[in-house]
Amino acid sequence: MKRLSIIYHSQSGAAESLAKAAYLGAKQEDSVEVVLIRAMEADSVQLSSSDGVLFVTPENFGGMSGGLKDYFVRTYYVLLEQQLNIPYALAVSAGNDGTGAVREVERIAQGYPLKKVAEPVIVRGLPDDAGLEACKELGQTMAVGMAFGIY
Repeated sequence: MKRLSIIYHSQSGAAESLAKAAYLGAKQEDSVEVVLIRAMEADSVQLSSSDGVLFVTPENFGGMSGGLKDYFVRTYYVLLEQQLNIPYALAVSAGNDGTGAVREVERIAQGYPLKKVAEPVIVRGLPDDAGLEACKELGQTMAVGMAFGIY
């Protein structure tokens, strides 16, 4: 069985609601194990044991959250030699336009390396039904793509 990890950071609860929506979407694919975990609780094993990963972050000061950045700092050098090359996607809870957070995560993901398989979902302001649905679809897309060997 393939494993999709959804690694997120949230302080206000907005990004957490996006992560949970993605989790619900991914859980619709029975042949993929889906793990939802806070970035501050995850470690390198979480990523190295996954067949795909979906990161969810709030936009803080125009970039990714400190919690997700901390996750990357703690795992990057540990995993660098493994050349993971697993699929990833990203969702951002943005107070502004979210592009700074996207740029930062994409740059770091290239170094692992991870394969970007979907355009980032950026939800501006408080998550509404449309934003939650977009994240649910992102989670489902990741899980189905993994199940069918598309990525």
